[in-house]
Amino acid sequence: MSIYNFTVTTNKGEDVSLGNYKGTVLLIVNTATGCGFTPQYEGLEAMYQKYHDRGFEILDFPCNQFMFQAPGDDAKIDKFCTVKYNTTFPRFKKIKVNGSDAAPLYNYLKENSDGKRIKWNFTKFLIDRDGNIVGRFAPSDTPESIEDKVEAVL
Repeated sequence: MSIYNFTVTTNKGEDVSLGNYKGTVLLIVNTATGCGFTPQYEGLEAMYQKYHDRGFEILDFPCNQFMFQAPGDDAKIDKFCTVKYNTTFPRFKKIKVNGSDAAPLYNYLKENSDGKRIKWNFTKFLIDRDGNIVGRFAPSDTPESIEDKVEAVL
């Protein structure tokens, strides 16, 4: 089993194989629009703009599991992120990251990193070009604080 075996759904309802991202460095993030960490969207977008041309993608998975901080449907979340933070990286359908109905991708990420449940919004997973999880970062780890790790993998 590899990260490339998963199919995820975009916020527009299209299924996408993560196999399409082979050879790309990924930062997978569960996000929320009404969280104290929401301003990290600004840093994420800055990182995306800086490294996208070098084979870097951010995959944004909104999650409403933590104090209902991602209210609204996928279209409303997308509008908020693009208008308020000018985000341009791919956004996917709202998911759950913990519990019996957690997204299979997130079960895989947890099981193949430290095995722990997701504590909060803006937990980040860094994936190298070969699909290996090379870093798991806490919500309090800002995009700026992990940029050197992203750059090292690029």
